[in-house]
Amino acid sequence: MRKWTNLRTIWLAVFVAAWVASPSFAASRIKDVVQFEGVRENMLIGYGLVVGLRGTGDALRNAPFTRQSLEAMLERLGVNTRDANLNTKNVAAVMVTARLPPFAAAGSTMDLSVSAMGDAKSLLGGTLLVTPLLGADGQAYAVGQGTVQTGSVSAQGGSGSSVTKGVPTAGRIAGGAIVEREIGYKLADVSRMRMTLRNPDFTTARRVADVINARYPGAAMAENPTIVTLRKTAELSMMSLMARVENLTVEPDAPAKVVIDEMAGVIVMGENVRISTVAIQQGNLTITVRESPAVSQPAPFSSGGQTVVTPQSSVSVDEEQGRQFLTLRSGVSLSALVKGLNALGVTPRDMISILQTIKAAGALQAEIEVL
Repeated sequence: MRKWTNLRTIWLAVFVAAWVASPSFAASRIKDVVQFEGVRENMLIGYGLVVGLRGTGDALRNAPFTRQSLEAMLERLGVNTRDANLNTKNVAAVMVTARLPPFAAAGSTMDLSVSAMGDAKSLLGGTLLVTPLLGADGQAYAVGQGTVQTGSVSAQGGSGSSVTKGVPTAGRIAGGAIVEREIGYKLADVSRMRMTLRNPDFTTARRVADVINARYPGAAMAENPTIVTLRKTAELSMMSLMARVENLTVEPDAPAKVVIDEMAGVIVMGENVRISTVAIQQGNLTITVRESPAVSQPAPFSSGGQTVVTPQSSVSVDEEQGRQFLTLRSGVSLSALVKGLNALGVTPRDMISILQTIKAAGALQAEIEVL
């Protein structure tokens, strides 16, 4: 009995070791890899007035559009100010932007972004008056109004000194817009749905189609590296099919790529980067030139002698020692490359030069993108 117990323990240890040593795959949901056609946001824009500012609004003499908008608004309310001398600084003209969510129903709310157009100093505490938000077709899809929150701090002293934190001329209104018109997109009438890969790739597109067809045979077809077409089945509606398909998992693939940001000294390498056989040596050569002028004076009581300055130069060469060639065998992985470069003790900027030199030698099997 004890013999069998020991044998089971050994087999369990071997199974756990094999499971731990096996490579882990980064499987992602299809909803995180693709974007469904037609299921997207729509940009809205509007022009409005923010009132109730504490003397930080537009100067009406410098912003004629603010003056005209204020006069037109007051006329609609029955107040005639065409010949009046308006000199208030409590009003600011603003541009209002918003993103209309997909399938947004009439009566739902969304957030607004408000930005000053004139010379207003701050929108903090102001109230946006009723502003229609228009789409690209010129139709009003929502109406916005509410109190502007900037999340900034601004203070000014009597001597002219000021302190500003954040951007006081731009703010947001949480839930400040009400949807008045819906987008006429009927998902129930769609028999085919195209899915667009966020990172186009032949292998990923084929894997997405294979995963879907394994669960729903004949429902998906990869048209190109970007588009995978989903067909409605007889048993499920398009809405039900999309809800089930988007939760299937797939392992995305990516090309070997090295992204370099030379300004910040940042290097990002994918796991598929491979190196052919190459030898690397990195060192620093420092040449120092020192100039130390010397004064030469004539002997005492000599006639015709002059005091002159004679330059004396010393040149030294300091070459860093102790670093040997690093040899990388063909087909080594990213971890081996990073470990080898770290063994040389190179800085990120030196590593950028090394990678570019390896690429120039034809030994880096990856694409280099410099930002």
